[in-house]
Amino acid sequence: MTTGYTLDQLSLDQSVEYVKTVTQEDVQDFARVTGDTNPVHLDAEYAAKTSFGQPIAHGMLSAGFISAAIGTKLPGPGCIYLDQSVKFRGPVFIGQEVVTRITVVDINQRRKRVTLKTECLCEGKLVVTGEATIMMPA
Repeated sequence: MTTGYTLDQLSLDQSVEYVKTVTQEDVQDFARVTGDTNPVHLDAEYAAKTSFGQPIAHGMLSAGFISAAIGTKLPGPGCIYLDQSVKFRGPVFIGQEVVTRITVVDINQRRKRVTLKTECLCEGKLVVTGEATIMMPA
């Protein structure tokens, strides 16, 4: 298990990447766990009639990759989410690799808070952007 970073080990512009290829099973599992069974994610025939032309992964699945990167890599285990903004800029298709990048943009030593720029990219294109505020462990 990784230990992550302490507040003192973080620096502005420090970043990490988390990479995951989205599978059909991931999408089905997300639908099962959350109850989001929108056919644009699960029904190829239905999705073919949409502007995407094929099934797309749930947007919040990509947001989950942001959570994974924060909770396991930067800052890592023990940190607590306080806030997350998310803007969906493009679709993620089954079989696409999602590169999630987390970058430190602000460190508040006194309050033990870290602000992170959060991004997900597919084939070099930004598909999710946002910002997270994290509370560091004591």
